[in-house]
Amino acid sequence: MQDETMAIAAEYNSEAEAEIGKSKLDSVGIWSTIRNEYMSTLYPVGTMPAQLVVRADEVEKARIILKKTK
Repeated sequence: MQDETMAIAAEYNSEAEAEIGKSKLDSVGIWSTIRNEYMSTLYPVGTMPAQLVVRADEVEKARIILKKTK
């Protein structure tokens, strides 16, 4: 995935919330990863959010999936 252009699909205040979002995307076949997952646990809420990133060509689909399943 290093050669792919990545985009932020969502930001979360905790690693746990990001993992839930990642699971939702995994279930529909959208590859994702969490950026800042460890840093978001070390810093105060909102300082460094956990970012759920996907391939840029799937970002809109990912955002729709994440909004539908809130």
